[in-house]
Amino acid sequence: MERGTSGMSTSESGLPIEPVYGPSAMEGFDPDAHLGAPGAYPFTRGVYPTMYTSRPWTMRQYAGFASATESNRRYHQLIEAGTTGLSVAFDLPTQMGHDSDAEIAHGEVGKVGVAIDSVEDMRLLFDGIPLDKVSTSMTINAPAAVLLLLYQLVADEQGVPGPALTGTIQNDILKEYIARGTYIFPPKPSLRLVSDTFAYCQAEIPRWNTISISGYHMAEAGATPVQEIAFTLANAKEYVRAAVASGLDVDRFGPRLSFFFVARTTLLEEVAKFRAARRIWARIMREEFGATNPKAQMLRFHTQTAGVQLTAQQPEVNMVRVAVQALAAVLGGTQSLHTNSYDEAIALPTEKAARLAVRTQQVLAHETDLTTTVDPFAGSYAIESMTSDVEAAAVEQMARIEELGGAVAAIERGYQKAEIERAAYEVAKEIDAGDRVVVGVNKFRIDGDEIYDPLRVDPAIEAAQAARLAELRRRRDGNEVSRRLDDLRRAAEKTGAQAAAGALGAGDGNVLYPLREALRRRATVGEVCNALRDVWGAYVPADAY
Repeated sequence: MERGTSGMSTSESGLPIEPVYGPSAMEGFDPDAHLGAPGAYPFTRGVYPTMYTSRPWTMRQYAGFASATESNRRYHQLIEAGTTGLSVAFDLPTQMGHDSDAEIAHGEVGKVGVAIDSVEDMRLLFDGIPLDKVSTSMTINAPAAVLLLLYQLVADEQGVPGPALTGTIQNDILKEYIARGTYIFPPKPSLRLVSDTFAYCQAEIPRWNTISISGYHMAEAGATPVQEIAFTLANAKEYVRAAVASGLDVDRFGPRLSFFFVARTTLLEEVAKFRAARRIWARIMREEFGATNPKAQMLRFHTQTAGVQLTAQQPEVNMVRVAVQALAAVLGGTQSLHTNSYDEAIALPTEKAARLAVRTQQVLAHETDLTTTVDPFAGSYAIESMTSDVEAAAVEQMARIEELGGAVAAIERGYQKAEIERAAYEVAKEIDAGDRVVVGVNKFRIDGDEIYDPLRVDPAIEAAQAARLAELRRRRDGNEVSRRLDDLRRAAEKTGAQAAAGALGAGDGNVLYPLREALRRRATVGEVCNALRDVWGAYVPADAY
């Protein structure tokens, strides 16, 4: 596509392509009154007026495995391949707040992400990567505040101040109780930790996205598109309520909320889903929470292509699936995108597969005409009807959650989990019966086993991490670490009202300040999480609804 001096693009045939189409550009087109313009309430057509016509979405690649040093090597490869944002995967012990040498961590160190035990690991992870020039997303939830503070401490060592840092922590604990299971603390203190993180970032790291409220993991567990956005937005309401109750201004913290959704191969419904989600959230923030700042009304989101739809059979077919899913995300107006590698159903992505995943996005951005006009499906009879249908169904589902007392109360009754399990069971039955075609699995199969050489994590990583921890504990001032952990316990013991009183500053109401100082003195991830467990306890799930 060519772009003239006026900013107007032309097609391969030399015909003009309007940056925005609507009633003025297409005679007889009469969109619904609530459709709006791009960048304007209710943001159905996108959160920015120009969307990709001014610049494409951020191209992220989710990566992290084995040691910090190995993951750092992969990050440099991705940056060289053209990735414009990093997305960190952490191993299960880190996600659960355990050190690599803890008994419970045995066999899982470095397996599904990188092992991070201390600020020294975080320093290795970002060695040679200027943190004032890269946007970093960290997929971490229960200990999100811990990993964010480790990141900030490494930035301090680089001479990068907090206001210069940009990125996102997932920090969405509620969906862990619903679909994923990497929770640590019970819901109420977890929400307190989320609110304290909002307040801390507002004061110390103002450009950081303090939460990425995720529907992705619920979708991977089996949620339908309607359930995905309904349960995600219901969770988001709980976070906003908790933040408001702690004394924060919705117009100040609202712009730092972000979301995370899946993109499936069912392209039309996915586009409708993204548009409906923006519309619902804008209305919630304006009408229910009184947000007047347009940036606080926007639903900005990251998308990842659907890992659950990848197949180990004929893995090269996943290249096609990922391209279609990425197209759905772009047509739906995502702000950033991760494309899965075609071999992820087998093992961690190989370097070649990860590079191809980046190239998929680059083809969409630079070889198609997707970036020449905003919301190209606007006014489509099918898309507009499907958007309204998805919206109505999601609002109905959210009303049911409100009847149960809100997202936390519904979680405690097992409602969302049971609904997702029912939906997943229906899909499984359809696949087994052949009513839902999965190419290469229940139709269009080939005979014989395919040979594939996957990337494997060296089991010696666990021993190496344990040795690093032993050396860290030998070198640090153990008495100083103990004092700082006691400070953290005292801050955690504050009641909700006492915490709110100090939420906006460095007072003892906000646990992130003593948490940061403990980490600065080389306390480990497991040690600070155990200190909070001592006060808040550990979550034990209720029986199913």
